[in-house]
Amino acid sequence: MGFHTFDPAGADRLEDPTRFRFCSREELLAALDPDPSATVADLGSGTGFYTDEVAPFVGRLYGVDVQEEMHARYRENGVPEAVELVTANVEELPFEDAELDAAFSTMTFHEFASADALVEIRRALASGGRLVTVDWSASGDGEAGPPVAERYDAAAAASMLEDAGFALERVEERPETLLVVATA
Repeated sequence: MGFHTFDPAGADRLEDPTRFRFCSREELLAALDPDPSATVADLGSGTGFYTDEVAPFVGRLYGVDVQEEMHARYRENGVPEAVELVTANVEELPFEDAELDAAFSTMTFHEFASADALVEIRRALASGGRLVTVDWSASGDGEAGPPVAERYDAAAAASMLEDAGFALERVEERPETLLVVATA
């Protein structure tokens, strides 16, 4: 495993509404439990598929992606007023200490997961700030998403988050995905 990025040439797949079968808007919002004035970051926002779903429920939402090409695609689709696009690696977030009330990543944890990235997320989250991680699970069959060898299972993801100083609230292994909710 290790850092890699999603090929922007396949960005159309990121707009497929059948993605909601792996994580619905309602499930993501319930796990995130955002305050209407919250400052939140979508880590690995891509073309904004899930960013758009959360934006109406928060005050400010940073769409963080390492690839400017993904932001260009997002701009073509239209970026909500509450969203600010940030081109950055998760290991080097351009936020002040404790600036974020919450953060989430949907199907991108396997792309950035490292001790340095998780410590950086923890630094940017306010005390008690929530991190919601939904990703492809290593226990899945690999028919959708990245190869199984590039994935983590829920227990491994949870352990990495604990090692970075997060407290675990919820850890779920599902048929193809994992869900971990943790607080800073």
